[in-house]
Amino acid sequence: MEIFYSLLLFLLLSPSLSPPACEACNAEDKGALLGFKNSITADPSQLLQSWTSSTDCCSSWKGVACNSEGRVVNVTRPGLVSDDFILDTFMNGTLSPSLGNLSFLRVLDLSNLKNLQGSIPPEFGNLKHLTILFLDTNQLTGSIPVTFKRLTKLERLYLSNNDLSGTIPSSVIGSLTSLTELDLSGNQLRGSIPATIGRLGLMTKLDLHANNISGNLPTSIGKLKRLTYLDSSENQITGHIPESIGGLSGLELLYLNRNQITGSIPSSISGLISLKFCRLSDNKLTGSLPSSIGELPNIQRLSLQNNKLTGKLPVTLGRLGNLTEIYLSNNRFNGGIPSSFANLQNLQILELSGNHLSGKLPNQLVKLQNLQVLDLSFNPLGLISIPSWLAKLNLLQLMLAKTGIRGSLPRWLSSTSINTLDLSDNALTGKLPPWFGNMTNLAFLNLSNNGFHSSIPAEFKNLRRLMDLDLHSNKFSGHLDTIFTKETEFAVGHFNTIDVSDNMFTGPISESIVQSSAMGSITSLVLSYNPLGGSIPKSLGKLSELQILKLVGNELSGEIPAELGNATELTTILLSRNKLTGAIPGKVLNLKQLKEFDVSDNWLSGMIPPHEAIIPASAFTGNPGLCGAPLPPCKP
Repeated sequence: MEIFYSLLLFLLLSPSLSPPACEACNAEDKGALLGFKNSITADPSQLLQSWTSSTDCCSSWKGVACNSEGRVVNVTRPGLVSDDFILDTFMNGTLSPSLGNLSFLRVLDLSNLKNLQGSIPPEFGNLKHLTILFLDTNQLTGSIPVTFKRLTKLERLYLSNNDLSGTIPSSVIGSLTSLTELDLSGNQLRGSIPATIGRLGLMTKLDLHANNISGNLPTSIGKLKRLTYLDSSENQITGHIPESIGGLSGLELLYLNRNQITGSIPSSISGLISLKFCRLSDNKLTGSLPSSIGELPNIQRLSLQNNKLTGKLPVTLGRLGNLTEIYLSNNRFNGGIPSSFANLQNLQILELSGNHLSGKLPNQLVKLQNLQVLDLSFNPLGLISIPSWLAKLNLLQLMLAKTGIRGSLPRWLSSTSINTLDLSDNALTGKLPPWFGNMTNLAFLNLSNNGFHSSIPAEFKNLRRLMDLDLHSNKFSGHLDTIFTKETEFAVGHFNTIDVSDNMFTGPISESIVQSSAMGSITSLVLSYNPLGGSIPKSLGKLSELQILKLVGNELSGEIPAELGNATELTTILLSRNKLTGAIPGKVLNLKQLKEFDVSDNWLSGMIPPHEAIIPASAFTGNPGLCGAPLPPCKP
């Protein structure tokens, strides 16, 4: 046995039998990398710690790989790495021009280092073997080097999420004929998309979103037959969608939203047979939807909201069996909702608000058993009542604002799982029924601009998940404590916003308002035009997240509590048309976030405290005892 182990040890240590070793790191390459390290001023996670002049860059330096001749072919030191654990770090510094001397380099990944600054050295154009260049998610400035046109082997180029400016060089784009992925998003690039983009026949992904790109979409974009991903959203692109776009039969994602695109949607859109996700929202599109839109067999999400589209909704939309979300809100569609929509068995979200749709809702829509969100608000539907067949759906959000609903609330609402209910701007009347307390999933409730009367039922306390409440412009009465003291459910159910203005609620507002768990994190409290009486509670100053406070026309008396100045997030304080007396506390008027302040038409007196916020004189008028800027100076 000892002889066996001796022989094995001999074989392992014998130079003639060991595998051939790689050449030592090329001196020029080593110098280039050390030049980059010298340009780094902070490296908290010591990504470059192993890069020392006394060690071999091929065998000892992390993030560096060499070929068999000792030439550096791969430099990978990103700031976000997900391996056995996630490393999220940064580097301060610049890109050294010396990296341009790595003449055999194929991969350079310095992405997500967050704080790399300065421009991209034009010397990077010397990296003629480069196939992958990732410099995204840094703070790089300047323009895209024209020398990049020499990177003819480049396949993937990511420069996104920097502060690059200038135009997209036409000569560069036209030369990178090996490119399959190009991501320039999240910069300050301007000018138009070069027509030379059409030469990149291997391109599968093109992402230019969130820049300042203008001009038309080039017709040549239709030549990118392998394209699967196209995002040019959040720019200033004008002109029409080119007919040639219909030639992109492999395209799966098309985002052109938030531009200034005009004209109609071309009928050639039917050629996008692989399309799954389409966003053309927030443009200036006009004309009717082409019936050919019903020939997109794989479409899952269709977003066309916030345009100027007209005409009737095409019956052919009912053919899109894979559709899960459709957003057509805020256009000018007219006519009825096609009964063919009932065929959209996978539909989860249907948003049609803000159009001119009319006529009866098709009963066939009861087939949409996967529907979770239905928004038909602000259409002249003349519903009269909420259709009873909606009770058979599994809705989570129901928005029917200003759709002509009258009468009382249907009891079947109490047995639903709805978490968002908007029935505002209708002609609903009667009391808020006790069974409303059974809607325990409610997080958002808007019943404003109706004719409800009477007090809030005690069962309201059961709405433990309610966070946003809007009851303004009704005839509700009774004490507000029923609302303020509702129960919560662990982390949910704490109010974000309350608007009960223009009702008949009575007060006074209790000092104990802040003791309610539901009120601790409220950001907007609007109680205007209710006969509350009493004084402003000092405890409101303990609402640390309060940003908006409106107590206009509430018959309030007493002084403005200085403690209100402790609510340091306040941006809006409206206390006009009350009977407030005394002086304006300087601590309140000098809140750092304050932008809107109005105490007009009260009985306040004394000198207006000096303040930095720009507040017009009209915000102080109607108080005969007030003086000082912006009102006339106080008399000695």
